[in-house]
Amino acid sequence: MNNAPTTPVSAPEKPQKEKRSLRDWLGDIYELAEMLGIVSVTIMLLFAFVIRLNIVDGHSMDMTLTHGEYLAVSDLFYDPEPGDIVIVHKINADPYDAPIVKRVIATEGQVVDIDFATWTLTVDGKVIDEPYRYVDDGPRLTSDWTFPVTVGENEIFVMGDNRNNSADSRTSEIGMIDERCVVGKAYVRIFPMQKFEVFKNPREN
Repeated sequence: MNNAPTTPVSAPEKPQKEKRSLRDWLGDIYELAEMLGIVSVTIMLLFAFVIRLNIVDGHSMDMTLTHGEYLAVSDLFYDPEPGDIVIVHKINADPYDAPIVKRVIATEGQVVDIDFATWTLTVDGKVIDEPYRYVDDGPRLTSDWTFPVTVGENEIFVMGDNRNNSADSRTSEIGMIDERCVVGKAYVRIFPMQKFEVFKNPREN
Protein backbone atom coordinates (compact mmCIF):
# COMPACT_ATOMS: atom_id res chain seq x y z
CA MET A 1 0.00 0.00 0.00
CA ASN A 2 1.37 3.37 -1.07
CA ASN A 3 1.51 5.74 1.91
CA ALA A 4 3.25 8.53 0.03
CA PRO A 5 2.15 11.93 1.26
CA THR A 6 -0.23 13.75 -1.06
CA THR A 7 0.27 17.32 -2.13
CA PRO A 8 -2.73 19.50 -1.29
CA VAL A 9 -4.31 21.16 -4.29
CA SER A 10 -5.50 24.69 -3.74
CA ALA A 11 -8.56 26.11 -5.51
CA PRO A 12 -7.74 28.61 -8.29
CA GLU A 13 -8.04 32.17 -7.17
CA LYS A 14 -10.73 34.29 -8.76
CA PRO A 15 -9.24 36.97 -10.97
CA GLN A 16 -9.60 40.30 -9.33
CA LYS A 17 -11.32 42.98 -11.31
CA GLU A 18 -9.04 45.79 -12.17
CA LYS A 19 -10.09 48.87 -10.31
CA ARG A 20 -10.73 51.80 -12.61
CA SER A 21 -9.49 55.17 -11.63
CA LEU A 22 -11.37 58.44 -11.93
CA ARG A 23 -9.04 59.26 -14.80
CA ASP A 24 -10.22 56.15 -16.69
CA TRP A 25 -13.87 57.09 -16.23
CA LEU A 26 -13.23 60.65 -17.34
CA GLY A 27 -11.41 59.33 -20.41
CA ASP A 28 -14.43 57.19 -21.36
CA ILE A 29 -16.79 60.12 -20.88
CA TYR A 30 -14.57 62.32 -23.05
CA GLU A 31 -14.49 59.73 -25.85
CA LEU A 32 -18.28 59.36 -25.72
CA ALA A 33 -18.77 63.14 -25.82
CA GLU A 34 -16.32 63.41 -28.72
CA MET A 35 -18.20 60.74 -30.67
CA LEU A 36 -21.57 62.40 -30.02
CA GLY A 37 -20.10 65.72 -31.08
CA ILE A 38 -18.87 64.29 -34.38
CA VAL A 39 -22.27 62.68 -35.04
CA SER A 40 -24.08 65.93 -34.22
CA VAL A 41 -21.85 68.00 -36.51
CA THR A 42 -22.27 65.44 -39.31
CA ILE A 43 -26.05 65.56 -38.99
CA MET A 44 -26.04 69.37 -38.97
CA LEU A 45 -23.87 69.47 -42.09
CA LEU A 46 -26.14 66.99 -43.84
CA PHE A 47 -29.22 69.06 -43.11
CA ALA A 48 -27.43 72.29 -43.99
CA PHE A 49 -25.97 71.25 -47.35
CA VAL A 50 -27.47 67.93 -48.46
CA ILE A 51 -30.90 67.32 -46.92
CA ARG A 52 -33.76 69.75 -46.40
CA LEU A 53 -36.83 69.26 -44.26
CA ASN A 54 -40.12 70.16 -45.91
CA ILE A 55 -43.57 70.08 -44.35
CA VAL A 56 -46.53 68.96 -46.44
CA ASP A 57 -48.94 71.90 -46.64
CA GLY A 58 -52.42 71.09 -47.88
CA HIS A 59 -54.17 68.03 -49.27
CA SER A 60 -53.12 67.88 -52.93
CA MET A 61 -51.14 64.68 -52.31
CA ASP A 62 -53.79 62.78 -50.35
CA MET A 63 -53.71 59.78 -49.83
CA THR A 64 -49.98 59.43 -50.46
CA LEU A 65 -49.03 62.29 -48.16
CA THR A 66 -50.99 64.05 -45.44
CA HIS A 67 -50.99 67.68 -44.34
CA GLY A 68 -48.34 68.33 -41.68
CA GLU A 69 -46.02 65.41 -42.48
CA TYR A 70 -42.25 65.99 -42.60
CA LEU A 71 -40.24 64.98 -45.66
CA ALA A 72 -36.48 64.65 -46.16
CA VAL A 73 -35.67 66.29 -49.49
CA SER A 74 -32.44 66.55 -51.47
CA ASP A 75 -31.36 67.85 -54.87
CA LEU A 76 -27.85 66.40 -54.69
CA PHE A 77 -27.01 64.82 -58.08
CA TYR A 78 -30.74 64.77 -58.85
CA ASP A 79 -32.46 64.90 -62.23
CA PRO A 80 -36.28 64.67 -62.18
CA GLU A 81 -37.74 61.35 -63.28
CA PRO A 82 -41.41 60.52 -63.99
CA GLY A 83 -43.00 59.08 -60.86
CA ASP A 84 -40.80 60.97 -58.37
CA ILE A 85 -42.31 63.06 -55.58
CA VAL A 86 -40.71 66.50 -55.70
CA ILE A 87 -40.84 69.89 -54.03
CA VAL A 88 -41.12 72.74 -56.54
CA HIS A 89 -40.96 76.48 -55.94
CA LYS A 90 -42.12 78.59 -58.85
CA ILE A 91 -41.92 82.11 -57.45
CA ASN A 92 -43.90 83.70 -60.30
CA ALA A 93 -46.86 81.32 -60.01
CA ASP A 94 -49.09 83.66 -57.99
CA PRO A 95 -51.09 82.67 -55.94
CA TYR A 96 -49.17 79.35 -55.86
CA ASP A 97 -45.73 80.89 -55.33
CA ALA A 98 -44.87 78.95 -52.16
CA PRO A 99 -43.04 75.59 -52.24
CA ILE A 100 -45.46 72.82 -53.21
CA VAL A 101 -45.18 69.04 -53.27
CA LYS A 102 -46.24 67.20 -56.44
CA ARG A 103 -45.48 64.12 -58.50
CA VAL A 104 -43.47 64.26 -61.73
CA ILE A 105 -45.68 63.07 -64.58
CA ALA A 106 -43.44 63.77 -67.57
CA THR A 107 -40.12 65.38 -68.47
CA GLU A 108 -38.67 67.31 -71.39
CA GLY A 109 -40.06 66.34 -74.81
CA GLN A 110 -42.70 63.92 -73.53
CA VAL A 111 -46.32 64.26 -74.64
CA VAL A 112 -48.98 64.24 -71.91
CA ASP A 113 -52.65 63.51 -72.48
CA ILE A 114 -55.44 63.16 -69.92
CA ASP A 115 -58.93 61.75 -70.41
CA PHE A 116 -60.80 63.64 -67.70
CA ALA A 117 -63.88 61.44 -68.08
CA THR A 118 -61.97 58.34 -66.96
CA TRP A 119 -58.84 59.99 -65.44
CA THR A 120 -56.74 57.96 -67.85
CA LEU A 121 -53.22 59.40 -68.14
CA THR A 122 -51.07 58.71 -71.16
CA VAL A 123 -47.46 59.75 -71.73
CA ASP A 124 -46.06 59.38 -75.24
CA GLY A 125 -49.15 57.38 -76.11
CA LYS A 126 -48.67 54.86 -73.29
CA VAL A 127 -51.31 54.49 -70.58
CA ILE A 128 -49.69 55.06 -67.17
CA ASP A 129 -50.70 52.88 -64.24
CA GLU A 130 -51.20 55.17 -61.26
CA PRO A 131 -51.80 53.19 -58.05
CA TYR A 132 -51.18 56.38 -56.04
CA ARG A 133 -53.95 58.38 -57.75
CA TYR A 134 -56.90 59.44 -55.59
CA VAL A 135 -60.14 60.89 -56.93
CA ASP A 136 -62.95 61.89 -54.57
CA ASP A 137 -66.62 62.31 -55.43
CA GLY A 138 -66.49 66.09 -55.63
CA PRO A 139 -66.76 68.29 -58.73
CA ARG A 140 -64.37 67.10 -61.43
CA LEU A 141 -61.28 69.30 -61.72
CA THR A 142 -60.09 69.48 -65.32
CA SER A 143 -57.68 71.96 -66.90
CA ASP A 144 -57.46 75.28 -68.70
CA TRP A 145 -54.91 73.78 -71.12
CA THR A 146 -55.80 71.96 -74.31
CA PHE A 147 -54.48 68.40 -74.27
CA PRO A 148 -52.33 66.71 -75.41
CA VAL A 149 -49.39 68.93 -74.42
CA THR A 150 -45.66 68.56 -75.02
CA VAL A 151 -43.32 69.27 -72.12
CA GLY A 152 -40.88 72.04 -72.99
CA GLU A 153 -37.09 72.04 -72.89
CA ASN A 154 -35.67 71.72 -69.33
CA GLU A 155 -39.21 71.53 -67.94
CA ILE A 156 -41.36 68.97 -66.14
CA PHE A 157 -45.11 68.35 -65.92
CA VAL A 158 -46.36 67.73 -62.38
CA MET A 159 -49.65 66.79 -60.75
CA GLY A 160 -50.90 66.12 -57.24
CA ASP A 161 -52.03 62.58 -56.44
CA ASN A 162 -55.35 63.99 -55.21
CA ARG A 163 -56.54 64.81 -58.72
CA ASN A 164 -59.70 66.67 -57.75
CA ASN A 165 -57.94 68.92 -55.24
CA SER A 166 -54.60 69.94 -56.71
CA ALA A 167 -53.30 73.07 -58.36
CA ASP A 168 -50.55 71.81 -60.66
CA SER A 169 -49.36 71.80 -64.28
CA ARG A 170 -52.97 71.54 -65.44
CA THR A 171 -53.48 75.19 -64.43
CA SER A 172 -51.99 78.07 -66.42
CA GLU A 173 -50.90 79.79 -63.17
CA ILE A 174 -48.43 76.94 -62.54
CA GLY A 175 -48.08 75.23 -65.91
CA MET A 176 -44.83 73.53 -66.84
CA ILE A 177 -42.13 73.71 -64.18
CA ASP A 178 -38.62 74.83 -65.05
CA GLU A 179 -36.20 72.23 -63.64
CA ARG A 180 -34.38 75.07 -61.88
CA CYS A 181 -37.51 75.48 -59.74
CA VAL A 182 -37.20 71.93 -58.39
CA VAL A 183 -36.09 72.20 -54.76
CA GLY A 184 -35.41 68.48 -54.62
CA LYS A 185 -36.79 64.98 -54.52
CA ALA A 186 -38.67 63.72 -51.45
CA TYR A 187 -36.81 60.58 -50.41
CA VAL A 188 -38.21 59.82 -46.97
CA ARG A 189 -41.22 60.62 -44.79
CA ILE A 190 -39.63 61.04 -41.37
CA PHE A 191 -42.56 62.27 -39.27
CA PRO A 192 -44.87 61.09 -37.85
CA MET A 193 -42.54 58.29 -36.87
CA GLN A 194 -45.19 55.57 -37.18
CA LYS A 195 -45.53 56.48 -40.87
CA PHE A 196 -41.79 56.51 -41.61
CA GLU A 197 -41.31 55.51 -45.23
CA VAL A 198 -38.61 55.52 -47.87
CA PHE A 199 -40.41 56.44 -51.08
CA LYS A 200 -40.15 54.18 -54.12
CA ASN A 201 -40.85 55.35 -57.64
CA PRO A 202 -43.84 53.31 -58.89
CA ARG A 203 -42.82 53.96 -62.49
CA GLU A 204 -39.57 52.06 -61.94
CA ASN A 205 -41.22 48.77 -60.95
